[in-house]
Amino acid sequence: MLTLNTRIAHADSIFAQLVLPYELRENSRLRTALASGEEVAILTLRGTVLRNNDLLRGDDGRVVQIVAANEPTYRITCHTRHDLLRCAFHLGNRHTQTQVGEGFLRICQDSVLKEMLQGLGATVVEESAQFEPEAGAYSGGGHHHDDDGHGHSHAHGPLAPIPVHQKIHRPSDKQ
Repeated sequence: MLTLNTRIAHADSIFAQLVLPYELRENSRLRTALASGEEVAILTLRGTVLRNNDLLRGDDGRVVQIVAANEPTYRITCHTRHDLLRCAFHLGNRHTQTQVGEGFLRICQDSVLKEMLQGLGATVVEESAQFEPEAGAYSGGGHHHDDDGHGHSHAHGPLAPIPVHQKIHRPSDKQ
């Protein structure tokens, strides 16, 4: 079994790609398989979130590129920036993992949240897209931008004490 445990910035060659949805990319311990069928174990530091195009090196030197899977999401837009900011506030107030893009928000599909957002005047469109939510102020993992021109995450450390029991809303949670 290939064991991946070291994140690297670049590699001369990539052995394989591993396509994972966000829910699995936020696990620090994961057993899965490459498209070839070869089993893979991912062992990273607790709290590590793997992002699209991250590179992981195995004990044997092979490098695997992480690819964010397309998954069912909502793309949220509004007529004004103020209205989009209101939507972001209400999603944050519910601890909903949210991707922030230029002029849009993206969340995993959840009919209750869709109804709330539409009630705030947002346009909510179902799509299949790569989901890259903000890491959050308490995560210690910094934030991620696809449009910063150099395609990597910026880690700045925790901005505040990390709460012991912080509930994060996921669409799969029972209501």
